[in-house]
Amino acid sequence: MSAAADTVTTAGGASAGGTSAGGALGTVRHLVAHEVRLLASIGRWVARRPHGIGRGRAFSYGRGQGAMMFGFGFVSVLESVCMAVLLRNHPAVHRVVFALDVYTLLLIVGMHAASVTRPHVLDDTEDEAFLRIRRAAHVDVRVPLTAITSVRRELVTTHEKRDGRLDLAIGAQTTITLELSSPVRHFTFLGRPKDVTMIRFHADEPEALVREIRTALEPVQELT
Repeated sequence: MSAAADTVTTAGGASAGGTSAGGALGTVRHLVAHEVRLLASIGRWVARRPHGIGRGRAFSYGRGQGAMMFGFGFVSVLESVCMAVLLRNHPAVHRVVFALDVYTLLLIVGMHAASVTRPHVLDDTEDEAFLRIRRAAHVDVRVPLTAITSVRRELVTTHEKRDGRLDLAIGAQTTITLELSSPVRHFTFLGRPKDVTMIRFHADEPEALVREIRTALEPVQELT
């Protein structure tokens, strides 16, 4: 498995792609892998090829951050123009700064592209039905439907850190709360493992996603 492979975490702590690595080398590896995924997402966005949907149903979540990402991009372009004026008598330095500005802008575009091309996925077509919850290129948690005890639409705008809970806010808000009967292992941005029994995340159409999850849970609950 390459360093750029996605880290998909599942209940029980198994990692389907990538492992938690300690030390400086592990940190660098996670940062490089994340940036590779961001840049690859731009190509997927242009080609309109979403990632990891398969036979499942996709639910978007990035609509609420579009304006913010546009603002970041505008500031980056404005900074590049200002630095070009300030460094016009220092061409060597300007080339370096311009390259960094272009790369920063690519990462901003890649962040939004990753949010568009990596939606949440609900797949109940197989025996191991699951809900795949994602945020851009750095969070990808696969939750078996058998581990879900309740799901509800809940608008939350303040998120305090708490053990056992994962908050995946978009635009400073989450709209769906998921409670689990067994912990799911989530790996942080730098690869540290964290077991969670509650996940709060955002969806552009929370009512539709909650309804679909509850419908998918009915045969699972009947079996159990």
